[in-house]
Amino acid sequence: MERHEEARLRVRAVQPMPGYADLVSRTYGAMVAATRACDDCGLERSARTLRDNAHLTWAELGLFLLGALLWTTARRTFTACLFQPLARWCCLQPKDAVKTPESAWKLTFYTLSWSYSFYLLFCTHYSFFHDPPSAFHGWKSGMPVPRNIAIAYLIQGSFYGHSIYATIYMDIWRKDSVVMVAHHVITLALITFSYAFRYHNIGILVLFLHDISDIQLEFTKLNVYLKTRGGGYHVVNEVISNVGCVTFCVTWFWFRLYWFPLKVLYATCIGSLEAVPNIPFYFFFNALLFALLLMNIYWFLFIVLFVAKVLTGQMRELGDVREYEEEGERRKASVLGKHSGKERTRVQNGILKDKHL
Repeated sequence: MERHEEARLRVRAVQPMPGYADLVSRTYGAMVAATRACDDCGLERSARTLRDNAHLTWAELGLFLLGALLWTTARRTFTACLFQPLARWCCLQPKDAVKTPESAWKLTFYTLSWSYSFYLLFCTHYSFFHDPPSAFHGWKSGMPVPRNIAIAYLIQGSFYGHSIYATIYMDIWRKDSVVMVAHHVITLALITFSYAFRYHNIGILVLFLHDISDIQLEFTKLNVYLKTRGGGYHVVNEVISNVGCVTFCVTWFWFRLYWFPLKVLYATCIGSLEAVPNIPFYFFFNALLFALLLMNIYWFLFIVLFVAKVLTGQMRELGDVREYEEEGERRKASVLGKHSGKERTRVQNGILKDKHL
């Protein structure tokens, strides 16, 4: 009886999600107040705070490195033994066959990782989605990380460590690949930092809000490749890709540009200070999250560009506007190393390309 009463009171205490104006005004006020309260901020205090509050063992770092290596090995194995044979079996066009393994791999991972985040947020006792500020309730330096959340962090952290390497050496090079590398570095920093400082609760919410868009993106791209398989045209895949495109655009805005700032940033900028005054590395942690938000806006501009091209008739078929136009014409001509010595190119997924960082 007491538990039910406790739960009922906790539900009543949950604040409604703010609007953008409230987020901006209250975040500005909270940051100004935090700046004024920091009378001895500097490198010396930062180093001391880092020593006192960062908790990361060598065993955990070893598991991260091992996991990153295993993800790279798993991708190569799945590509060679499953995804490439599947592309050949489906008789995909050459330009689509070389892109299929990357999309299939990412679809597999993000589906599993998002499903696990969904399980943690909606099938356990955690209330971080409905009440994001509660992610900081009861926070203590060096507090133990629940095993189910620690598993999620190991999976995601090692995957993004692998993804930095994969974006440069395994993925198709796109117009936003440099930004993608920066995104993976920032994401890995957020995962490592939030784990070490025990901000893992809000970290699970961040991962949940971002992975779903990647699922829809890769699923839609696979159906775009499959609609012209075997020399024919398959209407079912055309319909699925069109629906997937619409839902991708909607969920990108809803999860990354609506829920992410109004749930996560509101909790980290305001709720964290209310629960833990002088919370360690408040500005650094929020700076990384704001950088992530700016990247979400940057990629949303690609979505707007895509919609504009479709509406104005410049694009009659679905395609990734981030890809270089000539990539679709370059074939797997030098898979045996027969490419010009004058043009310094790399072969990735069967496509010749110049790569500039």
